[in-house]
Amino acid sequence: MDEVVLSAGDTAWVLASSALVLLMTPGLAFFYGGMVRAKSALNMMMMSIITIGVVSILWVIYGFKIAFGYEADSPWYGSFSTSGLGDAVNELANNGGVYPIPLLAFAVFQLMFAIITPALISGAIADRTKFFSWAIFVAIWVTVVYFPVAHWVFAFGNKVGDTVTGAGYLASQGVQDFAGGTAVHINAGAAGLALAIVLGKRIGWQRSPMRPHSLPLVLLGASLLWFGWFGFNAGSALAANGIAALAFMNTQVATAGAVIGWILTEKFRDGHPTTLGAASGAVAGLVAITPACAFVEPWAAAVIGLIAGIACALAVGLKYKLGYDDSLGVVGVHLVGGIVGSLAIGFFGTSKILGLDGLFYGGGVELLGKQALGVGLVMGYSFVMTLIIGFLIEKTIGFRVKAESELVGVDDMMSSIIWTRYFLKEQGYDVYDNIIFQDNKSSILLERNGKLSSGKRTKHINVRYFFITDRISKGEVRVEWCPTGDMVADFMLKPLQGSTFKKFR
Repeated sequence: MDEVVLSAGDTAWVLASSALVLLMTPGLAFFYGGMVRAKSALNMMMMSIITIGVVSILWVIYGFKIAFGYEADSPWYGSFSTSGLGDAVNELANNGGVYPIPLLAFAVFQLMFAIITPALISGAIADRTKFFSWAIFVAIWVTVVYFPVAHWVFAFGNKVGDTVTGAGYLASQGVQDFAGGTAVHINAGAAGLALAIVLGKRIGWQRSPMRPHSLPLVLLGASLLWFGWFGFNAGSALAANGIAALAFMNTQVATAGAVIGWILTEKFRDGHPTTLGAASGAVAGLVAITPACAFVEPWAAAVIGLIAGIACALAVGLKYKLGYDDSLGVVGVHLVGGIVGSLAIGFFGTSKILGLDGLFYGGGVELLGKQALGVGLVMGYSFVMTLIIGFLIEKTIGFRVKAESELVGVDDMMSSIIWTRYFLKEQGYDVYDNIIFQDNKSSILLERNGKLSSGKRTKHINVRYFFITDRISKGEVRVEWCPTGDMVADFMLKPLQGSTFKKFR
């Protein structure tokens, strides 16, 4: 056996791809930050950023060992030993074979996958999550869910001569996932569904408008995700070669196909396409092609993208029929998109690339069955474990923000208004009417009616918040609803073009 020699070109490509994948998490922060209401934007973005910090530290201490260690020779986990990775400087990567890149380059590349996976989950629970509790959740979830699942899918074992030890269960069963359709997207989508169930619906869901506050931020985030995804998919070849080029091309055409599929669905269903739909379609295409990007031909990638765009556009509306509040469509895009992409390998996979033909190439159902196994196992494990973790956090330190957070801003504003009102009266001015406009109808009911509008989620609110109700009853101020798009308080975070500029100038 010839000795493997370090390749500077492959190493440079893997390190550059790692940086591209890291860029995806800030891109996701912009994408999610633009989709929520203005008051939640910074919290939403910080949920992605804190994930970088938490996961990076845990990965170095023990995460890489659980995911890619081979000492335990187990199909379910690598090893539970601490690492530090300090002894890996001069080692070459060994994952089902020796690669001409440093082990540390492989470790840092896989770290970026571990970072973005829990960050994806945050979109399902936007607008109602305690920041500290989220950080705790991330630490627990990656430890008991992501690290083991990464081992099942991505660990092809330590190869010495003809002997391979420590391969993951799904990898050893022949389940194909080139860049993370199961380990990342199905994993995150199932977890997002579980957390949405645990935390419950947002106050005012389906009653108050909850439109994205900044579509330019959404487009910026989607663009950064699209750019970084080339590192995500093509970088998974771990070499600057033809497989990387194929993954690169397939990523591009699948994403383009999904954009077309999503906006066509909107056109036929709603009468017109939307900017948010185009951005979401791009992400859906990126998700769907991720597991299949090195296993299908470019024409098939375009078809997979088109199917994913249509399927995900229809799937995001299921939350209204089934009654779960998936705030930013994580289930519809990542879970459904990941399932489409993973199963698509069973139809479009070709032996010219994969060594095993899918249904459309005359290969029968063998490959499709293996893909279904991977989808079902990861989805079921992630959903159940996330339910347990989310429930325990909610019952101990609390996971969902208190209802008064919806009212704090108005309470603070009220104090300033009353002070100004009294000051002007003392100066001899007549003050006739004060109106506070809000875009949350549930908060308005609480402010107007106090305890009469309290429910099981609001009855615990401190009496001080009904200071507002008292002032309303005295006729000193009125609270009225206005559409989110007309909120003057938010105008600096909206594009000031055309009618919007004329409205607020």
